[in-house]
Amino acid sequence: MLIPFHRPYITEDEISEVVDSLKSGWLTTGSKCKDFERLFAEYIGCKHAVAVNSCTAALHLALEAIGLKEGEAVITSPMTFAATAEVVRYFNARPVFVDIEPDTMNMDVAKLEETIESLAERGYKIRAVIPVHFAGHSCDMDPLLEIAGKHDLRVVEDAAHILPGKYKDKNIGTISDITCFSFYANKNITTGEGGMAVTDNQEWADRMRIMSLHGISKDAWKRYSAEGNWYYEITAPGYKYNMTDMAAALGIAQLRKADSLLLRRSQIASRYNEAFGELPQLSIPAESSNIQHSWHLYVIKLNPERLTINRDRFMAELKSRGIGTSVHFIPLHIHPYYRNTYGFSPGDFPIAYEIFQKIVTLPIYPMMTDEEVRSVVEAVTDIVTRNSRGKFREEDARHAKNRNPRRLGSIQETL
Repeated sequence: MLIPFHRPYITEDEISEVVDSLKSGWLTTGSKCKDFERLFAEYIGCKHAVAVNSCTAALHLALEAIGLKEGEAVITSPMTFAATAEVVRYFNARPVFVDIEPDTMNMDVAKLEETIESLAERGYKIRAVIPVHFAGHSCDMDPLLEIAGKHDLRVVEDAAHILPGKYKDKNIGTISDITCFSFYANKNITTGEGGMAVTDNQEWADRMRIMSLHGISKDAWKRYSAEGNWYYEITAPGYKYNMTDMAAALGIAQLRKADSLLLRRSQIASRYNEAFGELPQLSIPAESSNIQHSWHLYVIKLNPERLTINRDRFMAELKSRGIGTSVHFIPLHIHPYYRNTYGFSPGDFPIAYEIFQKIVTLPIYPMMTDEEVRSVVEAVTDIVTRNSRGKFREEDARHAKNRNPRRLGSIQETL
């Protein structure tokens, strides 16, 4: 039985919405895109939502809207996907990394202040901070916002992993200046490719909307509708970042299920936690009491002192049993571009580098069946138990016996 790393949750509801768009004759940005923006803003609880073709585009537009200039600095985490820092480079600005917390793998806010002070001493103008909500666990936003406010910095959240999610009972998307979400194929809700930038600031929303479609001064789609006309003006050299109605149709259907999709992910995460929580060969993901985890990813950390195999061999063993895995992420500072451009070495952000060598992302998605979850549990437990290091082997065998995955029972279907 093959268990892929991810399988999208697509039903007749999504298909029907997309077919409706196809039959309407309007395929690109139109009324469904506007409906998706309105529904998304209502769901999040923000004033404005701007639909675009990726979270990368949303981050780029957000930085443009807040006025990022060449030579300025933007602070973020090295434990993230390429897009978070590359959008800073689009402006010929400088991405600056702050090392991560070892448990949540989010930016260590305790180190933010000293990074800001160090940059200021070297004469850098700092424009913004981009916190990344790793795997669906919110950053510690209150102290981050306090520090940002003290230094007059904008906060643009990379919320690619965290929909829906909460920080201290506040929806992610209602906390900072601009928040950017992803609807990529493996995200908690998907439009295939897509993203959304949300804000309560009318000026920034208007700017992002204009710049998302060539800098045209009005909704381009209206030019070809009954309420529009042929005339338009280009007010700035914008981009081609608009979302299509076909993608928005998929998003509308997915948004209706966002809460139930999260519930299923949470149930799978709970079963994993129950099964792996007492295995000394690995650590389960952190989960703070004041957040709502969105469980976009389920990332375990292997304990190399208790294992005779490394991370890559562990993943190969799972693959041989038909279980797909991945690694999130290779820290940005060890990639060739950032090494060569800024002279980084692995030890510059030691926690991110150390954690990277231990982490494995297991399958977690709403389409997983109870049997598939059980298979992952059994495989992980068996592999780490069989490959326990000598002095721990007997102890680990006792743990495995006491944590028989057959005890897990069935997960209640919720979708």
